[in-house]
Amino acid sequence: MSESHPLDNPVVASLTGPHAPFAEWRGQAVRYPEDVTPFHGLPDRPQAADWADLAALAGPGAVVLLAVDAAVVPPADWAAVFRVDGVQLAGEDVLGKTDPEVVGLGPADVPEMLALVERTRPGPFRTRTIEMGSYLGVRRDGVLIAMAGERMHPPGHTEISAVCTDPGYRGEGLASRLILAVAAGIRERGEIPFLHAAGDNTNAIRLYGALGFRFRRAITFTGVRVPGPAG
Repeated sequence: MSESHPLDNPVVASLTGPHAPFAEWRGQAVRYPEDVTPFHGLPDRPQAADWADLAALAGPGAVVLLAVDAAVVPPADWAAVFRVDGVQLAGEDVLGKTDPEVVGLGPADVPEMLALVERTRPGPFRTRTIEMGSYLGVRRDGVLIAMAGERMHPPGHTEISAVCTDPGYRGEGLASRLILAVAAGIRERGEIPFLHAAGDNTNAIRLYGALGFRFRRAITFTGVRVPGPAG
């Protein structure tokens, strides 16, 4: 049997690897703290006991976010909240490029980052998401107008995420520049950048392909509700 690749189960690979300090475990179920990111992880082929552990970890009525193979189906009494059929793209040949307009972002920038996320909806971003890795941004007249950063961190790889640009500044290539700037930092560590996108987000997939990222596999992002009333 071939050994699984770190990107096959990126949440578990991250939380058993570089992001282990974030990990909250119950049996074989694991999650990040809620104020970091809503992602939870399970074994590649979860059994009934694993779903029971996840239920105990998250609590009755909680909605858990999973990044799993499409073949993973929750038990019948877990209600589906949403499902996004996505793609995973790896950048083995992406070297990255630094950019003089790009600046580092830190804890003091989180309120502005959250406001930009609210305007652009790139995906989950919480008050402590910035602790997952390096985040970079572009400012105009002192205002944060675009950003991107690092999220999941399986061994030897780092995900580029939270790529977003204020609607008033789109069309200037800021997303491409930020992705390459983040990728440059990942490459400096000797790691490979990768990305996720919704399968129907053809514009993003086209952009990532133009930057050198290549399709690796399909992946499903699903939100499911733990049985029982919320506490």
